[in-house]
Amino acid sequence: MKYCLFLLILFSLSFVSWHSDAQSYENAKHHQCLKCHSNQTYSFMNSVKGKEEKRLMNPYFILDTVAMTNGVHKPFDCTDCHSSEYASYPHNGNLKLEPLSTCLDCHGGDESFASYHFERIEEEFKKSVHYKVYGDNFSCSKCHSQHTYVATSRNSDNVLEIVDYSNKMCLSCHNDMKKYELISGHENPKLRQVHDWLPNQELHFKNVRCIECHTEVLDSLQVSHNILPKTQALRKCVECHSANSRLQASLYKYHNLQKRSENGELKMVLANESYVIGSHQIPHLKMASIVIFILTLVGIIIHATFRILKKK
Repeated sequence: MKYCLFLLILFSLSFVSWHSDAQSYENAKHHQCLKCHSNQTYSFMNSVKGKEEKRLMNPYFILDTVAMTNGVHKPFDCTDCHSSEYASYPHNGNLKLEPLSTCLDCHGGDESFASYHFERIEEEFKKSVHYKVYGDNFSCSKCHSQHTYVATSRNSDNVLEIVDYSNKMCLSCHNDMKKYELISGHENPKLRQVHDWLPNQELHFKNVRCIECHTEVLDSLQVSHNILPKTQALRKCVECHSANSRLQASLYKYHNLQKRSENGELKMVLANESYVIGSHQIPHLKMASIVIFILTLVGIIIHATFRILKKK
């Protein structure tokens, strides 16, 4: 009896180990989906011709398994979102016409995700120009890839990393003619020409997220999802280049703002590679500079007065 129980446990552990290995994104060759979708080519048995054939994979269907293992959805398997019928090939053509699961199908109404405000995000998104123009054709996945999304702004204390990751989401469409036309139906305008009014374009694109100028700033959400029309985009330099900077309420808030408070404002101003003139001001240094300026001015006046009196 004990021997049978031991064999049963051993078999169970072996099966769990094999199943885990088979479904791991890190072992793409063993994964039912990724053994094809992680490569530029794939092989299959052509039942009509009775022989194995090799084909090129559609580049838009090739998945980055390294990015997938770093993404927030790495604990899930492909068929948690896609139909289980995809497990066989050739895939049924009608499967492509079926609607995919949306973010709120999993995240909506779940208390464990309440702190992320998914319902509020959806409300804001439906006010955005993306949703108003394209409706349900523009979904969360157009910006946030379910396969590779990483919550960078919430977890990183490196501003340049946050800016780079966020802007790449925008540029994945706005800098890609094919993807842009697929959604909009018209030619993609050149970003540099559209932003020709902006001084030091390259510096701004590197250090500031697109959404700083193209969304509202909300205290209740870490990132506003109400993308504004270009006619309502921010063009006032003083909004960012001031003591009460707009960036303090958006790019530098929450985790990043806390990090700066922990390390000290002066240290962060000197060390921060994303420093923007006017966005970081230290009250004590500001007061000291005013006092020094006044004392210097008084000294000049006194010196000039004595020079004049001496000549007389």
